[in-house]
Amino acid sequence: MSGVAAALLTAALVAPQAAAVAAPKPAGPAKAAAAEVPAPSGKLPVGEKVLRLVDSARTDPWKPSAGPRELMVSVWYPARSASGAKAPYVSAALSQELYGNDKLSTVRTHAVVDAAPAQGRARPVVVLSPGLGQSRSSLTGLAEDLASRGYVVAALDHTYEAAVEFPGGRVEKCELCVREDVDNGAVVRNRAKDIRFLLDRITTGDGLVAGLKADTSRIGVAGHSIGGASAVEVAGQDARVAAAADMDGDFFTEQPAGGIKKPVMLLGAARAGELGGERDTWSPAWKNLTGWKRWLDVGKGGHMTFTDNQWLADAFGLPEGLPPDAYEGGFGTVKSARANALTRAYVAAFFDRQLTGAAGPLLDGPSADFPEVAFLKQGNGMEQGNGIKK
Repeated sequence: MSGVAAALLTAALVAPQAAAVAAPKPAGPAKAAAAEVPAPSGKLPVGEKVLRLVDSARTDPWKPSAGPRELMVSVWYPARSASGAKAPYVSAALSQELYGNDKLSTVRTHAVVDAAPAQGRARPVVVLSPGLGQSRSSLTGLAEDLASRGYVVAALDHTYEAAVEFPGGRVEKCELCVREDVDNGAVVRNRAKDIRFLLDRITTGDGLVAGLKADTSRIGVAGHSIGGASAVEVAGQDARVAAAADMDGDFFTEQPAGGIKKPVMLLGAARAGELGGERDTWSPAWKNLTGWKRWLDVGKGGHMTFTDNQWLADAFGLPEGLPPDAYEGGFGTVKSARANALTRAYVAAFFDRQLTGAAGPLLDGPSADFPEVAFLKQGNGMEQGNGIKK
């Protein structure tokens, strides 16, 4: 997506009521029935718990006057039962702040609030980081799906990098969304600190949810946009992270000396035509990813293809006031049902392979089930002589 289209898309998604645009795309009619997060594909019921975490050792970098760094986290996990009140998608107040209306507060989810965790073995963990200006709620569909497959999933909001609601209804606005001098490298480095602080909570005796068994030897990190870049950043820094997936996030920092030996999946949208170009940050980084790796491309996808925003656009006509050229750059021409299916399938296949050892064929090469996904580059790290192009 061009820089202009990306900027317009972000502006419209973060604050459509203030976006200055021409030739707006008409908003679709609201559905009579309440919209629902696409149903999880796994067999396990899902629970959700919301946590407020405070890093008392770190002053907030974007708003020092706020004091210690404060984060909100949603944890999705296999539950003992599907009975109980379902978790809200977002509140009316947060929907208003994020999207300029309260429509998203009517979205129904599948996760049971504070459900008792399923018993049995310890579960592998996946941490999710959303895009800049995006709430952790934008990855709800993916999170619920992974939890239904047996994962513990923790998605965090990066305070002041999006609107965030705290207990009691306090909403902190997105400070970076109104700045013109944002250092994306600094954002990635700060997010890495946020994620590592969350990892501290996951790997200590406190854990995340009472009675929930998390396998701290099997932790993956994934993210969308700059959240994806941050996932790879953390993989290069933290020995607790076993694998990282980047969903259409450009790189803004250098890989560590010696490269990143851990498995990395790059899942991009319409990047084939940018190979070797000025905006191609993945090609220079590719040689520094020295472990198992895949570079997948959804040629007709858009930057938001891998998030809930695609099906929300179908449900509500969001984002309102977005120009047609930016709309295609943001959402592509892949239908939301297909975008949702392929995102879930490839992210789950990646973590199944890297965290559980369940190596299905989906990541071995192009699939007839998902013709939208091309394999641009792939490598198996130290394994040589297998015909796979490095």
